[in-house]
Amino acid sequence: MKNIQEKIIAAADLISNSNYLVAFTGAGISVESGIPSFRGTEGLWSKYNPEVLDLNFFNKNPKESWVVIKEIFYDFFGKANPNPGHFGLSRLEELGILKCVITQNIDNLHQVAGSKVVHEFHGNSQVLVCTDCGKRYTIPEVDLEQQPPECMECSGLLKPDFIFFGESIPMDAYQASLAAAEKADVFIIIGSTGEVMPANQIPEIAKQNGAKIIEINPSPSNYTHHLTDIFLDGKAGDVMALLMEKIEK
Repeated sequence: MKNIQEKIIAAADLISNSNYLVAFTGAGISVESGIPSFRGTEGLWSKYNPEVLDLNFFNKNPKESWVVIKEIFYDFFGKANPNPGHFGLSRLEELGILKCVITQNIDNLHQVAGSKVVHEFHGNSQVLVCTDCGKRYTIPEVDLEQQPPECMECSGLLKPDFIFFGESIPMDAYQASLAAAEKADVFIIIGSTGEVMPANQIPEIAKQNGAKIIEINPSPSNYTHHLTDIFLDGKAGDVMALLMEKIEK
């Protein structure tokens, strides 16, 4: 078995020589930015009732849902900044190597780090949409102290533009993610355990179409033993920093 240094060199070589590199990110890449995952013993659902993000519950109890939504996604997540994992992917795009990021995250940190082509599989918490007229707002445009916040055009209920339980994946993001996975010759999984459907099928599609799979995770995932070609054990920011050092030297 190769040691970590040999695996870093092999992965950096694959990335540098790729024709169509795609990155696929999950909650793990944002943990180093202070955003906890939702699942697991330390996850947010161990502290909050996930029912607040159920679409039917939200529509019937918008004020109750919004109290928790504001606390999690705006008071807490709003303080988060990108880490070297996000900046590494942005730099790969800037170099013309990385074609796109497919992310399951809703924290907008890839864009803050400078990534331009980001397919948001589960939407984006930094945009609110009116459930009546469809008008969209960025967070600074809305008074979140008003619970629940209302549309300035029609006074309709505003909802964060990310996927609630009971909602479908945005079709444009879904189709763009499938197309990218089919084109990829090298595919990097970062911080995803492979538990959430249907997002967890995207790396499988890349593999089926011949992509080499590089995985960065602190521990083995559902992908590691049957899909991954090079497993880089560690935190996203640390491993991306090592990779970029080899790629840019």
